[in-house]
Amino acid sequence: MNKFLILLPLALLATVPHAQSAKNRLGLVDVQAAVKALPASKTYLDLSARVDSDLKARRGKIDELAAKAASSGSAADRKALLDAQQSYNSTQSGYRGRIATAFEPLAAKLNSAVAKVAKANGYSVVMDQRVAAQNRLVIYANASATDLTAAVVKALK
Repeated sequence: MNKFLILLPLALLATVPHAQSAKNRLGLVDVQAAVKALPASKTYLDLSARVDSDLKARRGKIDELAAKAASSGSAADRKALLDAQQSYNSTQSGYRGRIATAFEPLAAKLNSAVAKVAKANGYSVVMDQRVAAQNRLVIYANASATDLTAAVVKALK
């Protein structure tokens, strides 16, 4: 029985290299760069820029109102801050729907190109580079081995 307990960890260690040598490959794509390469992306990009600008301005106003409410402590300033925050949230929700609608036709073309490039190059999983970085889904990736952006952009043209 003791020999079995000693040999079990060694047997498990011997199988580790086999598990790591699977043919699965992870690819990353800079979706924003790929979208910019799409011929029909101007409407979406213009809308996205306007939305970003408007939300940034609204966020700046909220920051000013928050500073004012913190220093004065008046009920009117707190109400103005709350109203601005509610307006920001409802505006942001409305923009989300408009952006999603504008992106829908582009997404179909982009997803098709990504799938084509991934299959042709043996990748089993492809992720948005920025989303993976922001959410810490990928800690390290060798850019020369995983970045499919150039190939996807080429496939889109």
